[in-house]
This record gives sequence, structure tokens and C-alpha cells, in this order.
Amino acid sequence: MKELIYLDNNATTPTDPRVVDAMLPYFFEKHGNAASRSHQLGWEAEEAVDYAREQIGNLIGASEKEIIFTSGATEADNLALKGVFEMYARKGNHIITATTEHKAVLDTCKKIEKLGGEVTYLEVNDKGLIDLEELKAAIKKNTILVSIMFANNETGTIQPMKAISEICEANGVLLFSDATQAVGKIPVNVKELGIHLMAFTGHKMYGPKGVGALYVCRKNPRVKVTAQLDGGGHERGMRSGTLNVPAIVGFGKAAELCMNEMEAESKRLSALRDKLEKGYSELEEVYINGSTENRMPHVTNISFKHVEGEGLMMTFNQNVAVSSGSACTSASLEPSYVLKALGLGDDLAHSSIRFSLGRFTTEEEIDRALKLVSDGVQHMRDLSPIWEMYKEGVDLDAVEWTEH
Repeated sequence: MKELIYLDNNATTPTDPRVVDAMLPYFFEKHGNAASRSHQLGWEAEEAVDYAREQIGNLIGASEKEIIFTSGATEADNLALKGVFEMYARKGNHIITATTEHKAVLDTCKKIEKLGGEVTYLEVNDKGLIDLEELKAAIKKNTILVSIMFANNETGTIQPMKAISEICEANGVLLFSDATQAVGKIPVNVKELGIHLMAFTGHKMYGPKGVGALYVCRKNPRVKVTAQLDGGGHERGMRSGTLNVPAIVGFGKAAELCMNEMEAESKRLSALRDKLEKGYSELEEVYINGSTENRMPHVTNISFKHVEGEGLMMTFNQNVAVSSGSACTSASLEPSYVLKALGLGDDLAHSSIRFSLGRFTTEEEIDRALKLVSDGVQHMRDLSPIWEMYKEGVDLDAVEWTEH
């Protein structure tokens, strides 16, 4: 059997071998604690962390002093949202976000509401974009933070961050962005975009799992967040805990590689994605979800109408790794809340598949994936009475369905 075709890079990317090579010495030969400042091993670890901080800062246009290391983007999201909510409590308690944010943001906002905060959830259009006028209208005197994800994890839709930051600037409101899916894949410059806080992580950009970062602006304005982990006062008092030196070194190396290879990689992956979309569009009743203009170069979310996504994946999941548009919550299978927010009905939301390409995806793999998934769609439709009715011209919207 041929090797599994991995097209689920938005879930996690494989760690680049060059990143692994950079990490290895810090597990044994250079195993010091970066906070141990009384001997050589500690100095080496601290120096390595400082260099990684510089590499990561360069990738996003920030100073190394503005990079706070965390265990990942989820922790960085929590630190930004809860940290600002607590620090700026005297100014207000209102946060604005969007319905299509990652659960790490949405669930944190729900927690903040339980703590007495007020949260406005902006709707999106059928492309997954927020309405800038609705954002303006939502800002109030007690608004302290706007939290808008840079690029959506399910559809790849990119929000107009510069326009959003200008609205925040005009109203004296801080802007936070979960940029987990964008950093390392497209140019992201926090200073040019006017972003005040930004979360991202290593394992979405060919670095190791278990390490992430929160960018916190130091000038114009100087942003402060209340620590959510107390201890030794590490990371400028914002995040206590012994630093994971090997992972941080890997994160830094991954950032450097992304910075150097991003442009060429983006062009290559967008061409492969377009090939994938063109191939699937030859099938009937196929729809691309989200924006086809403002989106990431390596992601496409496709609905194969009248085919249940989870069932479709069963036809090829030994050969192709992708994600369905459905998420298993409790004991029931629910359609993606992101796709529902775009206005998709349950039928299309349940029939969606997310393809996310990566650095190690080859054209030969795309060709194989095209055939395997297309064959799966055809197989599922051959077995489907609904597809048969559609082909016979039956108006499916007029059919009364009985649940069993």
C-alpha cells in the first residue's frame, strides 16, 4: 500500500527535519534551564531562547521583547483575552469577536461572560467575512478589545485585518488576533497591520507541538496583560513556568525557514490547491466554501452535495488524511458551526471536506487524492437514493422527510 497522503496540515504540520536537527542538542548536551544564570549550561539555554525569540519576532515584524512563549495558541488565546479583561477592567468589560472564531477563543469568551464580561459576537457573510460597519456599530464606551481571527482554520478565509485595526485605532480599542493558521504561511507584520496582541503556535508551521507565542505590543500603545499562571515571574511576568528550551529552539528555526521559503511555498501550494479544486469541480454538485479571493493559499473546503462527509471519508481514509466539516460533540454528529455561520444548510455542511496542503505535499499526491476522493464520491452517490432522486429531477426541497 502506498504511503498515506497527508492533506490535513491545518490540524498539524509534520515537524521539518531541519527543525528537529536544531532541537536535538538541547535535549542532552545543552540541557540547561534558561533561568539558571549561574553556569554555562544555563547561559547557553538562555542564549538559545533569546535567539529563537529574535527569529520569531523577525517573522511577524516584532521586537524580540514582544514575544511571550506559551504552551501553544490555546494558552496564548486565553492569556490575551483573560489577561486584557482583567488588566483593563477599570476601562470596561466589553469584548467583540466573531461567530467563526476557533473554540479556544469562543470558549474563553464564554468563560469571560460568566465572570461578568460582555461579549458581542459578529456574524459573517457567505464568504466568512465580518461586516466592517457592523464592527463599528458594535463598539461602545466600555469596549476594551476586538478579537478577530486572521485566517479561518476551516475555510482559510482571511479577514481584512488592516481595515479592522484602523477601526480599533479610531476608537481607542485594542485589537487581538488568533493568527494560528496565518503566521508562517503568508506575510504577517503586526506593526504594519496595527495588531496589538497576536497568538500563534509552532506545530502549524512545521515546528514542534507544545510551544506557542503571544505577541504583546510594547509601544504605541504599551499593552499589558494580567498573568494567568503565577510562579517565578518568567516571560516578563506574563507567563510563569520553566521554558521548554528544545521546543522554543525548534519554533525559532521553523520561523526562520518559513520566512525564507514562504513566497515560493505559497505559489507552489496555491497551484496544487487550484488543481485539486478544478479536478473536483468536474463532478456534479460540488461547492467551494468560504471566500475564493481572500483566503490562504493552501486550503480549500469543498462540499460534495448529497454525500455525507463522514461516510465519504470512510471510502478513502486508509489512503488520504483530511478533515470533515462535521465535529463529533457528545454523542451526536453536528455540522460545522463555521460552515453554518456562512449560511450553509445541514446537507452541504455535513457533506464538506477540508483539504489543507503543506510543505511536503507533492503533485503526485494531489493526482492520487483527486482519483481516490472522486471515486469515493461516485461510490457514495451510487448507493444513495437521494442522489438517484436528484438525477431523476425530483424537487428534493419539496419532499417531506420522515425521521427515524
